[in-house]
Amino acid sequence: MRFFADILDTVRRRGPVVHCITNYVTVNDCANMILAAGGSPIMADDIAEVEDVVALAQALVINIGTLNSRTVEAMLVAGQRANSLGRPVVLDPVGAGATALRNSALQSLLREVRFAAIKGNISEIGFLAGEDARARGVDAEDASLVTEGSLKAASDMARRLSDSTGAVVVISGAIDIVAHAQGVWTVRNGHPLMARITGSGCMSAAVVGCCLGAAPDEGAQACLCAVSSMGVAGEIAAENMVGAGGGTGSYRALLIDAMSMLDGPTLTCRADVKNG
Repeated sequence: MRFFADILDTVRRRGPVVHCITNYVTVNDCANMILAAGGSPIMADDIAEVEDVVALAQALVINIGTLNSRTVEAMLVAGQRANSLGRPVVLDPVGAGATALRNSALQSLLREVRFAAIKGNISEIGFLAGEDARARGVDAEDASLVTEGSLKAASDMARRLSDSTGAVVVISGAIDIVAHAQGVWTVRNGHPLMARITGSGCMSAAVVGCCLGAAPDEGAQACLCAVSSMGVAGEIAAENMVGAGGGTGSYRALLIDAMSMLDGPTLTCRADVKNG
């Protein structure tokens, strides 16, 4: 994909400010990943300032991983303000379907905020699409993960959710899916170690925010670039562990390192992307 290099270069040239209302488990990882990708993070969630912060930012990322009644209100206010300013908003519906509070918050967010992108695992996206998806905490149940055999059904589901919400829909997993109004892409980059650290999905949503903030008029391409960048960085991080004797903690640091050093030619060469 030739446009990958252009979008990655645009992120690093413009340095978009990305406002994240995210979960406290991964807030530091998301901030560091935004910096590594070339953006500038602001992690503000108090309702008294979120409208002002959104006005300073080029994108907003809403992650419901550790939501509470206070932050739900802040998310709604920030999302509506971002919409009024024309800023892209990303939703990461962590744990969708798991609890009544989570599901109620998602209903409100989807009713009152217009999202440029929705990124989740197959269980989370399935819940939003009205499918019989099963959650295991914040992870998809093993039986529902995207495989080559279930790829078409998962792609069709993502496309339906994209059609109903107007958002680019990203399903993360061993095979990533990016669905939009014009079609579906699949991405086969990444490494199994990404599933063994907390926050790789949250970091991916943060990078989606970076790319959308830098290229808001290229929504689907920006999301695809972000997903591919995370996958390629995940592969490079695993390669850099060889002979180092490192474990998952080392991998987490190497993943951020790999994103910070990723360049356009490497991304273009290594991205394993197909239409449909």
